[in-house]
Amino acid sequence: MTYDLVIGDRAYSSWSLRGWLLFDAFGIPVRTHLVRLYTDELATLLKNYFPARTAPTMRTPDGSVVTETIAIAEELASRHPEARIWPADPKARAVARVLAAEMHAGFQALRSECPMNLRVSYEAFAPTEAVLADLARLETLWTWARQETGGPWLAGAYSAADAFFAPVASRIATYNLPVSAEARAYVEAHLAHQSFRQWRAMGMVDGADQDFYRREWPQRPWPGPQPLPARAVAGTEAENTACPYSGKPVTHVLELGGRRYGFCNAFCRDKTVADPQAWPKFMALLPT
Repeated sequence: MTYDLVIGDRAYSSWSLRGWLLFDAFGIPVRTHLVRLYTDELATLLKNYFPARTAPTMRTPDGSVVTETIAIAEELASRHPEARIWPADPKARAVARVLAAEMHAGFQALRSECPMNLRVSYEAFAPTEAVLADLARLETLWTWARQETGGPWLAGAYSAADAFFAPVASRIATYNLPVSAEARAYVEAHLAHQSFRQWRAMGMVDGADQDFYRREWPQRPWPGPQPLPARAVAGTEAENTACPYSGKPVTHVLELGGRRYGFCNAFCRDKTVADPQAWPKFMALLPT
C-alpha cells in the first residue's frame, strides 16, 4: 500500500523536500499531491487531511494523518524498520536524532534570510552576522557528528539527519555561502544524491517562478553535477514506444546526442530534460 504526501512547490518548499526524501531516499512508495504556495490550494487540499495545516503532510495507508517532518520520520521509522531511516547503531542513532531535532527547531536566520530556491545560484551574497552564526553552528554540528560516527554522511550511512539538512545544503549552494572545505564536500554530496537530483529536476519544471523568492543578483551555474544537454522537441517519433516511467504510449519527446526519446506527458519529458542522469529508467534507454 502507498502513502499520500502533500507537498508545496518543489523549488522552494524546504519542508516538503525533507518530507519527500524520507520516502524516496529510503525506498518507501509515496503518492505526492502538489500544491502551489501563496494560493488557497494548500488550505483547500488539507481539508481532507484534518488537523493538518502545513506541507508536508502525510496520510498513512491506514488513514492516519501525520504532520511535521520530525513526526513523519519517526512514524515511517516505526512502520519500516528495514529502511534504516535512523541508524541501527545506538550511538549513531542518538547523533542523528540530535541533529534532526536541532535542524527542525533552529537556524532561523539562515531560513529567513536565505529561503530555499533550487532554480538559481548566485555569484555572491553578503550574509549577516546572524547567518554567519548559523553557519558556524552547522560547522560545529557536522564536524562533531562525523567524528562521532565516522561518516561518510552525518551518522554513517544516509539517514533522516541528512534528509533534514538537505535544504541547508541547497541554501549554501544557492547563496554561495562561506563554509569550510569539509562542509562544502558534504554539500556536494547532497547535490549529487540521486533523490535530491530528482527533486530538483522536477522543481525546475513544475510551475512558474515564485516572485517571493526572486532576487536581482548576478547568477552563476548551479554548483552540482551539470546535466547532459537534452532538449524538448516537437513530434512523437522516438526510439522507444512507451514512457520509461509509466509504460504508457509516447506523446512528448526529447533529443539527446542526436537521438529521440519519448514520454507519456510533458512533465515526464521536462523533468528528464532538466537532468537526464537523475533518472535511471531513462538512462537505461541510452546506448552504452
